[in-house]
Amino acid sequence: MLLSIWVQGLTLDTISNSSSANLPFSIIMNRERFSSNYRLIVIALGGMGLLYALVNLGETAIDGHFILFLLFAFFLAPFMNLKLPRGNLALGFSDSLIVLCFLFYGGKAAVVTAAIEMLSNCLSLKRNGMTFRKWLIPFNIAVNAVSTIATIAILTSAMHLFQIETILAETSSLLPIIGLFALLQFLSTSILHAPASKRLPEKAIWKIWTDDFFSGSLAHIAGAAVAFTVYKLLNYGNLLTTVVAFALIAIGYINYRRTIADISDSIEQAETAEREKAEIARLKADEAEKHAEELSILLKKEEEISEDLRRNKEELEYSAFHDKLTDLPNRAYLIERLKFLLELGMELSKEYYVVFLDLSRFKNINDSLGHSVGDQVLKIVALRLKRLLRDEDSITRLGGDEFALILTHLSSIEKAQKVADKIYETITRPFMVNGNKIYSDLHVGIAPLDYEHVKPEDVIRDANIAMQYAKVKNIGVATFDKKIRSNHLERIRLEADLKTAIERDEFSMNYQPIISLQTGEVAGFEALIRWIHPELGFVSPADFIPISEESGSIILITNWILKETCSQMAKWNKLHEHAKQLYVSVNISGRHLAEDDLVRDIQMALRLSGLPAENLKLEITESSAMENAERTIQTLTNINHLGVQLSIDDFGTGYSSLSYLHRLPFSTLKIDRSFVTNAGTGNKEDLKILETIVSLAKNLNKSVVAEGIETEKELSLLQNLECKFGQGYLFSKPLQKSSIPELIENMKPWLEFNKVQGAAGDRPNIPVNDNLHPF
Repeated sequence: MLLSIWVQGLTLDTISNSSSANLPFSIIMNRERFSSNYRLIVIALGGMGLLYALVNLGETAIDGHFILFLLFAFFLAPFMNLKLPRGNLALGFSDSLIVLCFLFYGGKAAVVTAAIEMLSNCLSLKRNGMTFRKWLIPFNIAVNAVSTIATIAILTSAMHLFQIETILAETSSLLPIIGLFALLQFLSTSILHAPASKRLPEKAIWKIWTDDFFSGSLAHIAGAAVAFTVYKLLNYGNLLTTVVAFALIAIGYINYRRTIADISDSIEQAETAEREKAEIARLKADEAEKHAEELSILLKKEEEISEDLRRNKEELEYSAFHDKLTDLPNRAYLIERLKFLLELGMELSKEYYVVFLDLSRFKNINDSLGHSVGDQVLKIVALRLKRLLRDEDSITRLGGDEFALILTHLSSIEKAQKVADKIYETITRPFMVNGNKIYSDLHVGIAPLDYEHVKPEDVIRDANIAMQYAKVKNIGVATFDKKIRSNHLERIRLEADLKTAIERDEFSMNYQPIISLQTGEVAGFEALIRWIHPELGFVSPADFIPISEESGSIILITNWILKETCSQMAKWNKLHEHAKQLYVSVNISGRHLAEDDLVRDIQMALRLSGLPAENLKLEITESSAMENAERTIQTLTNINHLGVQLSIDDFGTGYSSLSYLHRLPFSTLKIDRSFVTNAGTGNKEDLKILETIVSLAKNLNKSVVAEGIETEKELSLLQNLECKFGQGYLFSKPLQKSSIPELIENMKPWLEFNKVQGAAGDRPNIPVNDNLHPF
């Protein structure tokens, strides 16, 4: 009996709710309501039956043996249960006690005993950790009471119906009674418990009974067998037999209990081992899953890294062939593109032209407005080129302010020149950057692909040579030919020879007198450099000065000129008292003017020569002074603080801003010879300009020197304008330094000096425009 109730209590209290998880809420609520109502009904019936049994116990209730019987059932019987291993079955004395109580004390006593032993077993289970839902203990007690009442009622009726003898001394009578009692007790108990199962309604009652309660029949049969044996011994055996039997039963019980315990321990150990094995397997599975996750993460990271590497590779490849600033293809792309065209052969690539572009004075934009403005200028140039050219044409930025184009499918060089002219016109249009109006000049060189080009560098070189020719000739577009190449090679040779010309003492200085147009006396000299090449002979300053400015050797040459002229002028000053009032005028290039060391170079030349600073005058062209006006003002101010005189050369040709002009610390304006010559021929516009320049100099309290005076008409014109000083072939050609001491010793007005030197038309064997290149 105990096992059946224990199983049902456990089932009713701990059954999983997973089976109900998928049921509709209304069904779950109806089931709960039915279960609650059913339990209450059973409790009510059990209570009434138990109350009836207690009231009608009679003399049995005060029997001492019965009281001991109840105490044994309540206190000792629950501890004698034998839990069968690996299952919910247990063998105990509860069912035996009910049967024995029925046999010894009658049905009413059996009902009370059933209630007492169920209460004891529930309390024992609760102490051992089992939890019971609300009303479950009263329900189990009631079920035990009601099932016992039903069992006794049915058993009594069956005994009358089948005329079973109630002579309990005979085994033939006792055995069917006890067996039928156990069977009825099992059936009534399980039938009463089945409707309260939580498996309803998803499972049929019959299925619930066979699955959950049928195994409990073993406990009732075992209890009946024990009751039969005990009853026989107590009533019909002698004392010795009873003692020996109980001793054997006790020994068997103890050994069985120990065996059961050993089996349980073994099973527990096996289960523990299984659990540990399962735990190890689970840990391994978890570890494998963790490794799988880590592997998945690593694979994902590897994919991300691969993707990053692929993207980086693409970016590197793109960067390798593109300019970062303008996003145009770069030199590497140009080389690859030209290599491909050359591999096609001239028959296919002869309609291709390489165009080399160079922005003039781009360095000035960076220096004066900043590199950010310079970058914007490059971007605008790139954008204009993109919009101007066709899709099949290629645009590349070579670096700095240089660009190269590949013009495709043009049938003639004339068409390529038209495209180049259009490029020149477009790029040289002014544009606004950050509120600054930018004028960007441009030089363009064109080179067609031909049979002489073996490598991509060959055609790029020829286009670059054409561009350099355009820069030297100060034209916009030039097309490469063999003559230009020859000039370029000669230019390269001169550039190389210039680097050693000073060491080989190939330079010399000539000095052209500067005359006062009022008194005719010599006021000073302009120092003019001459180069006598050991192989080429006389090389015009017009040829080598631009080369030296581009290569940077002009700074070394200017420093040599400063030392040479300052030293020479210091020697002349010692020849005559009047010579101390004379000055020597030295031209300073724009390249040198931009260098921070210019002031230091001047100081060194003065210190080494001992020449007073006021006897040195520096000439700076108007265009050079205006390239970076603010920097020029600062540099010239520092030079002026040394006591050195300053003069603006070629005034009127540089389109200088008067807002800067009056801030430059110069003392002299030097009028370009073109205005003098044109005014002397009667050109009214140039005459007006000449008058304006002289008037401006007077208003600024500056001296004026007119250069290139070659006729008396020009002299008369300048004297009428009250120009103070002049120089030119009318007075004297540039003289070698050996001729200057005589000039200083025999200081005469210029007319007399001119008669000594020869008529104005008696010119030396030097180009007439030698005066244009004062270096």
